[in-house]
Amino acid sequence: MQHDAFITTILFDYGGVLAEEGFTKGLSVIARENGLDPAPFFHTATETIYACGYVTGKSTEQAYWQLLRSQTGIRGEDQTLTETILSRFTLHPKMLAAVRALRKRGLNPVILSDQTDWLDRLNDRQPFFQEFSRVFNSYHLGKTKREPSLFTDILSTLKIEPRQALFVDDNQGHIGRAAALGLETHLFQSEELFFADLARRDLA
Repeated sequence: MQHDAFITTILFDYGGVLAEEGFTKGLSVIARENGLDPAPFFHTATETIYACGYVTGKSTEQAYWQLLRSQTGIRGEDQTLTETILSRFTLHPKMLAAVRALRKRGLNPVILSDQTDWLDRLNDRQPFFQEFSRVFNSYHLGKTKREPSLFTDILSTLKIEPRQALFVDDNQGHIGRAAALGLETHLFQSEELFFADLARRDLA
């Protein structure tokens, strides 16, 4: 396709794309250990991490867990609950290999993640930031992918047009907001489908 030839930059989500979705998996474990239905617990935990401001660096891990305990009745020390989540964010070797291959082709791989300071701690454990030219994390940006202006901010910072960016995320809402602004998008469902899409776009 002609328009794909313009892509210079690939914006990668972290959890659920570059790595296992440790937040989802960890919360499921916490729910089961506390005798809760995982689906509504996940919804509450997700909305709370946004609402309390932890995702945008305006609150703390301790405040988040305290609020979630008061809302759901879960038990456990902060450190234990956090480790239940962090230990399940395992990097996907094939995705990192794809990132390196894209760089060799002259493309610009970037992380765009709605994460807390957990992303920095995950990088300390198993470094991966060095594979990317930039790491944009909501915790440091003070803004999330729920806000369309985040995408325009990133495009402006990178000095690219929307059509030059391919945004890869496993969240349909984020994909919809990016697409509405003119970015190329890929709703991540599996590595196989992602690699097929790269090949279709002549980016593989």
